[in-house]
Amino acid sequence: MAYEIVVVGASTGGLRALRVLLSGLPAEFFLPMVIVQHRGKHMETGLCEFLAHSSRLPVGEPEDKEPVLPGHAYLAPRDYHLLIQSRSFALSTESPVGFARPSIDVLFESAADEYRKRAIGVILTGANHDGARGLAAIKAQGGLTLVEDPVTAVCREMPDAAINLTRVDWILPLQEMAAGLYRLSINPGQYES
Repeated sequence: MAYEIVVVGASTGGLRALRVLLSGLPAEFFLPMVIVQHRGKHMETGLCEFLAHSSRLPVGEPEDKEPVLPGHAYLAPRDYHLLIQSRSFALSTESPVGFARPSIDVLFESAADEYRKRAIGVILTGANHDGARGLAAIKAQGGLTLVEDPVTAVCREMPDAAINLTRVDWILPLQEMAAGLYRLSINPGQYES
């Protein structure tokens, strides 16, 4: 059974973590990677360009109704929830969830509904509980769940919350996350939980 998408959530300390993750993925990593990084609604633009400097994959913010393409990294636009419906992106201005818009839970729950056991959910560093419920939804649908080892996280609250809510499949140091995802992309059966 092949995986079809990777969804990633990060908050406090996430920019560094995302740079490490993206820089570790080879150009031939073919799964789409959809990222929610908490940021203020008035934060300066340029985050995609910042992350693109560390990535062999093209990095961009998706438009509403844009199809999800393999081999791309997508970053949720500031002040929008990012969902996946019918293998395309949907942007929402619904109320913040857990004080966050974009919300990791919103993205992960939509990915769980859309991709079921073909989704991989990844929780990185962060200072809140956003993502724990969404990761549980991915696990409940048979998807694979990865969490950054709280010891390597800049802020361990988000990884701890995910671990406490779900029996996650892998807990990996940040430096090993990209290699683990790449192995899953080329040989998913060998690493199923």
